[in-house]
Amino acid sequence: MIILALGEILEKIEEEQVMSDGRPSVFITDSRHAPRAMEMAGMVYDGEISLAEVGFCKLETQQECLAGSLCIPKLLDVLGSRYRMLFFINQHHIVIVDDDDFAKRLIIRIRRSKTNQGDTRERFLYNFIGQFMSRDLELLGRYERLIMGMEERVADGKTEGFQSKISPIRRELLTLRGYYDELMDMGKELEENENGFFARKQLKYFGTIADRADRLMGRTGYLLEYAQQVRDTYQAQVDAVQNKNMQFLTVVSTIFFPLTLITGWYGMNFQNMPELKHGYPGVILLSLIVVAVCIIFFKKKKIL
Repeated sequence: MIILALGEILEKIEEEQVMSDGRPSVFITDSRHAPRAMEMAGMVYDGEISLAEVGFCKLETQQECLAGSLCIPKLLDVLGSRYRMLFFINQHHIVIVDDDDFAKRLIIRIRRSKTNQGDTRERFLYNFIGQFMSRDLELLGRYERLIMGMEERVADGKTEGFQSKISPIRRELLTLRGYYDELMDMGKELEENENGFFARKQLKYFGTIADRADRLMGRTGYLLEYAQQVRDTYQAQVDAVQNKNMQFLTVVSTIFFPLTLITGWYGMNFQNMPELKHGYPGVILLSLIVVAVCIIFFKKKKIL
């Protein structure tokens, strides 16, 4: 497998040597040099090559080539900007269009970590896609530890700032789940081999990509459910505190309601009201009896 970089690294390519040695080639290029790379690879693409329009991971089957797009979240900023790439495949070559040099960094990593770096297009695509998925399990593990820590704090009653922390986590996990779903569909479409560009014996690599993306999507779904359970626990604690406060206010209101009635009654100042002149001690005693009876009642009901 010959890998060529068009743009900043190599401005001049010996085209006859590349196209005549019979081995499949991978062209890494940017948007400006993409037409030249497509021409060298003998590809015709009907659409417009624009990385700014890339918003999903998908694969499109055309008569002359397979056209795919990759929109990869950054591990340190899942909700932020993404790595955007286009790739094109025909019977002999692969062209990758990337303006961020992300593809080149992936290939450098493959060369350092893989003994079989990709002598066929199928193996190269497996290594390439698998490389930017290789750290995702570690990322999901960090999310799991983060949610577990939040669960422990909620169990200890430390709920301050919980909503502001859990909401971004859920949004990031939802974003990752959609991303893995797109990768799974792409792996299945590559495995279908509609144009017959790939050898049947090599299609297993694409099935492995789809299975890996499916497992990552399942793990992300589990984390979303876990986050929702922790959120429900938090909400239950908040409701319990609110119910306790409401219960206390109800007790206070119940105790003071008869006292209010008594003071309202003796505040009318009717001319012939009993105990009008010497009733102050009696009213005090009656109020204390009412308070004592209410407290005993609530104690028996285990409200206090």
